[in-house]
Amino acid sequence: MCDDEIHQFNAPAMSRRVFTLSAAALAVLGVAPAFADDDVVSKDVTVKTPDGEADAVLFYPAKGQHPAVLIWTDVFGLRPVFRDMGRRLAAQGYVVLVPNPFYRSMKATTEPDYSAPEVRQKYFGMMGTLSPATATADGPAFIAFLDAQPQTDTKKKAGVQGYCMGGPLTFRTAAAVPDRVGAAATFHGAALVTDQPDSPYTLIPKTKAQFYCAVAANDDSKQPDAKDKLKAGFAAVSRPATVEVYDGCNHGWCVKGSPVYNEAGAEKAWAELTALYQRTLV
Repeated sequence: MCDDEIHQFNAPAMSRRVFTLSAAALAVLGVAPAFADDDVVSKDVTVKTPDGEADAVLFYPAKGQHPAVLIWTDVFGLRPVFRDMGRRLAAQGYVVLVPNPFYRSMKATTEPDYSAPEVRQKYFGMMGTLSPATATADGPAFIAFLDAQPQTDTKKKAGVQGYCMGGPLTFRTAAAVPDRVGAAATFHGAALVTDQPDSPYTLIPKTKAQFYCAVAANDDSKQPDAKDKLKAGFAAVSRPATVEVYDGCNHGWCVKGSPVYNEAGAEKAWAELTALYQRTLV
């Protein structure tokens, strides 16, 4: 999540395609939950990492074994909206871990006030504490924690998804444990393509996952060549991938509570995520 989305309070509707997703339509797309909300267990957990102990929340269906999924949050970290995402995904038949990416600096808190300058300054400052090295350390630790859960079916591939700054973390996790991660999805991913030698997209050859990259319209306007470089990177190593620009959806559109949240675009993105996992986490 970047400053742009903080200041743009009225995101336009999707211009080329309009998605009206009723409950019946979601069921057809496979997005409807396989388990009732009461059948989903949630636990606050502590995950040991090379750098300490991370607070996180774990979700899973009460019965059976299921594929593992790691969710990387946006810049405002682990908070109720991401707990809701984790629970929703678990109800579709997954064991889901949502860690606090800033555990080195602070414990997760309640929903921050996006409009408060001091809140933005605090969280954007903490984003600077994350690096390729911390991501490479944390991703495998979180996947290992998921694999240690009795509810996880380790015979099936794991998924990783990330929002805003979670986009680069998703790429780095997929590259760090390529034999485990079978699907990787980013939503309004920040700085996936840079001119630095450790740019996330340069890691594509080290991955074995199928990718879905949902790009915000205003991000695409600022960096129109990024999507082409992503596509070229995937094509160069024959990595199955979709890179899609969401017209009319600005950076942060997938996160409910964001000033630019776009429900139609968010549900479309969720349906694409669901389809990716259904294809690959087998």
